[in-house]
Amino acid sequence: MRGSIFPLISVFAVVLVPVVFCVLSPSLLFLERTFPLSHRLELDHLLARDRARHARILQSFVGGVVDFSVQGSSDPYVVGLYFTKVKLGTPPKEFNVQIDTGSDILWVTCNSCSDCPQSSGLGVQLNLFDAASSSTARLVPCSDPMCTSALQTSSTQCSQSNQCSYSFQYGDGSGTSGSYVSDALYFDMVLGQSYIVNSSATVVFGCSTYQSGDLTKTDKAVDGIFGFGPGDLSIISQLSSRGITPKVFSHCLKGDGNGGGILVLGEILEPGIVYSPLVPLQSHYNLYLQSIAVNGQQLPIDPAAFLTSNNRGTIVDSGTTLAYLVAEAYDPFVSSITAIVQQSAPPIVNKGSQCYQVPTSISEIFPPVSLNFAGSASMVLKPEEYLLHLGFTNGVATWCIGFQRAQEGVTILGDLVLKDKIIVYDLARQRIGWANYDCSLSVNVSVTSGKEFLNAGQLSTSNSSRDMLFELLPLGIMGVLLHMLVLKQLEFL
Repeated sequence: MRGSIFPLISVFAVVLVPVVFCVLSPSLLFLERTFPLSHRLELDHLLARDRARHARILQSFVGGVVDFSVQGSSDPYVVGLYFTKVKLGTPPKEFNVQIDTGSDILWVTCNSCSDCPQSSGLGVQLNLFDAASSSTARLVPCSDPMCTSALQTSSTQCSQSNQCSYSFQYGDGSGTSGSYVSDALYFDMVLGQSYIVNSSATVVFGCSTYQSGDLTKTDKAVDGIFGFGPGDLSIISQLSSRGITPKVFSHCLKGDGNGGGILVLGEILEPGIVYSPLVPLQSHYNLYLQSIAVNGQQLPIDPAAFLTSNNRGTIVDSGTTLAYLVAEAYDPFVSSITAIVQQSAPPIVNKGSQCYQVPTSISEIFPPVSLNFAGSASMVLKPEEYLLHLGFTNGVATWCIGFQRAQEGVTILGDLVLKDKIIVYDLARQRIGWANYDCSLSVNVSVTSGKEFLNAGQLSTSNSSRDMLFELLPLGIMGVLLHMLVLKQLEFL
């Protein structure tokens, strides 16, 4: 008897719904099924359709988190850079680009570049962007507001062929030039629990026709540079200005093993994160570094050495492999380290760098270092975050100070310092946050509306978004069950 109740209920439900519509509305609505009853569908097909619908509903509420894969390492003797993949053009083509928070523009090598690297020692295939082969590509003309408005920089210019072009020079002496292109950028957007939507947006980026310096070397060649700077032409600024993503991005760069890590357009949440305000109106991510302490003792450095001006300051830059201290801070720093460890780790000089013969673990000998910033935010460095392993001599390990003496008055915190930490670049609140973290683990990410997710395919939601999902999901489940029961009833007829 129980087996016959459900088919009867399903038939009653199908009949009841039109009656309710007739009572409540003076108009008669004719409904058509998306899937005819004569067409039997698998449950997976129905669930996939509901997931896509729920993703569209979620997308209408708020921009999502964009998750990028990360490859590379902070080890200068192996890779010395971190890179990710971007998909550009129609049909989409994949490019490996270096993650660089010290510059603004995303650029990839153009097919018209004759002297650019043809192969890479990183084991990745190099690709060239061809605007003519993309149905959505558009060369940016000089008359475009992007080229004539306040978005332009001193590096933007107008070519003789009426194309908006650029020329950039990086801190290591390398450079690139080319033209701006407008085309589709494809990415996976995380919108909710297990909801990953293939999305795209039209963005402006550079097509490089000339490269110089280290960019021409094949040992660490990639397809371009992904600039995450605060400028209006950075991808994070372009996407957030249209409400596609939040105005915050985060990374967690794995320092040991094979490297890699996490890069998201969104805010990583972790209880231990401390924040320090950004220096306003700067072209880079400048922080107020106030002092340096070694083993808890503040070094005798004039605070004026860290003041921000036209050619001074402290910059967070993932495109720099090592770290650089102004001369006023470098000498006291090295002297303090040497004085503490010289009895256990005899100091030596190797190619101008201060090094040490270390017979045991560096964590047992070398002291912690604290970089102290405005807002009572300290970045505590473990020995492996300011030392480099050079190798072995007669079975004894050689470690060298990884901090370099800055040639100018700018202190730069590169991957040596940034690795094994969550780093949050909160452009909306004008601050940077950090916390020590195992970057091989998943992370909680927020999109500023209270929604939180887990990275690396393990997605979860906060209470607010979970409640909304639970309100949405039963509708789909009821639809699936109703469809199955109707099919079951037809089998009885």
